Amino acid sequence: MLGICRGRRKFLAASLTLLCIPAITWIYLFAGSFEGNKRAPCLTEWSPSIISGLVAPLNPCSQANLPQLVNELQIRDGKPVSLSPLESQAHSPRYTASSQRERESLEVRVREVEEENRALRRQLSLAQGQSPAHHRGNHSKTYSMEEGTGDSENLRAGIVAGNSSECGQQPAVEKCETIHVAIVCAGYNASRDVVTLVKSVLFHRRNPLHFHLIADSIAEQILATLFQTWMVPAVRVDFYNADELKSEVSWIPNKHYSGIYGLMKLVLTKTLPANLERVIVLDTDITFATDIAELWAVFHKFKGQQVLGLVENQSDWYLGNLWKNHRPWPALGRGYNTGVILLLLDKLRKMKWEQMWRLTAERELMGMLSTSLADQDIFNAVIKQNPFLVYQLPCFWNVQLSDHTRSEQCYRDVSDLKVIHWNSPKKLRVKNKHVEFFRNLYLTFLEYDGNLLRRELFGCPSETDVNNENLQKQLSELDEDDLCYEFRRERFTVHRTHLYFLHYEFEPSADNTDVTLVAQLSMDRLQMLEAICKHWEGPISLALYLSDAEAQQFLRYAQGSEVLMSRQNVGYHIVYKEGQFYPVNLLRNVAMKHISTPYMFLSDIDFLPMYGLYEYLRKSVIQLDLANTKKAMIVPAFETLRYRLSFPKSKAELLSMLDMGTLFTFRFGKIQLASLHSMAFFYMSQVSRMD
Repeated sequence: MLGICRGRRKFLAASLTLLCIPAITWIYLFAGSFEGNKRAPCLTEWSPSIISGLVAPLNPCSQANLPQLVNELQIRDGKPVSLSPLESQAHSPRYTASSQRERESLEVRVREVEEENRALRRQLSLAQGQSPAHHRGNHSKTYSMEEGTGDSENLRAGIVAGNSSECGQQPAVEKCETIHVAIVCAGYNASRDVVTLVKSVLFHRRNPLHFHLIADSIAEQILATLFQTWMVPAVRVDFYNADELKSEVSWIPNKHYSGIYGLMKLVLTKTLPANLERVIVLDTDITFATDIAELWAVFHKFKGQQVLGLVENQSDWYLGNLWKNHRPWPALGRGYNTGVILLLLDKLRKMKWEQMWRLTAERELMGMLSTSLADQDIFNAVIKQNPFLVYQLPCFWNVQLSDHTRSEQCYRDVSDLKVIHWNSPKKLRVKNKHVEFFRNLYLTFLEYDGNLLRRELFGCPSETDVNNENLQKQLSELDEDDLCYEFRRERFTVHRTHLYFLHYEFEPSADNTDVTLVAQLSMDRLQMLEAICKHWEGPISLALYLSDAEAQQFLRYAQGSEVLMSRQNVGYHIVYKEGQFYPVNLLRNVAMKHISTPYMFLSDIDFLPMYGLYEYLRKSVIQLDLANTKKAMIVPAFETLRYRLSFPKSKAELLSMLDMGTLFTFRFGKIQLASLHSMAFFYMSQVSRMD
């Protein structure tokens, strides 16, 4: 409502000003004080397009002269009053003896002004008749409705005003123009953050996207599989090996919690394709609340040598007053935050950006010894020496939610939010007045069904996907009248898969006898995980069939379990739910495909192995010479009807329990007891071989 009211006030002021121009012009004429022939004509044009209730100026001269007109014409008690210095001179002898030639030139100028005013009124009337909703619903172009200010006072007030050097029509992003986004990602946990970021971008986007992921081998394996199985139309993903870039920045001492990967943004001009002219660079802890095309449109506002689009830092870090003896890197004022960066890569390369930041870093490290905020310190040191490089973005493009920030001054309403940045090691536990709202927005995307984001961008050609074409061809060959049509169709479903949902670490043994336990489960078998981890100390590969919301429930369950968190050799692979059938074979294949040992032990999730079975199997591998022969070990299974049972510690105890009837061989008498709460275990003293 505030923006609309402001727009109406501006519209009313402009209209009143235009109505008063002829009257004031004739006053000047009769008083002999109007020197129109000495002023350069500037045609005032207005766009009929209304954006957020404001009429956008087209002529660069019009907006520049508008403050002058407002200063000269003030409305007091409904009458225009001139504030021009000429007013005090209007009745002097010098002006009462004006020449006839000046009067004739003045009359010509007045007629020109009147003609301009008539044309302007016609355009304003057209603009009034157009509905703002009409332009919002136009999907052929996405308009950017914000201007960068460069004014710290307006930034503090959360008010985004037009840049005084810019008065053109708001630039548009073509419907099918590809938006390029670069993200640095390394490790298991960071890949989860990337998914949430991508969800928020996909939810709002109306343009094709090209993600450039600077990733280590772990993140590349995870995200490559995820995007390949996600199959989102009009989305392209390229990977760049972050490990190969370490040598470019490893010489910089860095104390930031992101480690060496926090410095990778410095080498993007060298890493990204040479023909890529511009890119939006994002941290992984970013959440979008608007269409990223609005941010992409800001590139059109860069002037002169501006090559970096950044938001002012919203904490007092670079002011050096956080604590005693706090000595930050040099920065321009409050400095700039690098969680969101607009990079004009082509101009940066011409400016020899690589040489620029290296020389600056080497010079500052002689006194600072190390960086505290990774690439952000070096970016700010360069900007301190070259302030002309920066186009300052409005702060709602990077609302920073670390403790003790001024982020609350970036917005007055939910509609003002554009990008939320969880730039604190505490992330969602950060202290902020509106943290609950921000947390709920983040959790919405965290648990949002990613399958719903597979929507097409109609009218935009997509790259030909051979795999997708083959799937469509196979689907078209199915007989819809077949009673098993739905079942047969399901086998062509590509399930979105997130490998290694939690941190995984395993060092294989030197003797190559390691065995991985392989199983699959859904949410209703989650309680079996702790028991299995207690019984099996070796590596485990699990495929979990979950929805996006259930995956987050599993994450909270795992992070709250001391047993699961103490194990680093368990690989959790999320296969997201889709369709009406449980894809048991697909789940098993996913779990089996991602093992790092030469042997595996396939089991159902509700079976518990005997204590010490992992070491027993490793010994059997050597005894049976499985490395040189084709053999499979069959492990006997047992079940019980009792809810509580002491596990047998020896073969003799096992046989005794069989005699007493507290244990049965699995599916004894071909009776299915799986519906009961059963416990089963394996005992390797009875091993049969199959050649």
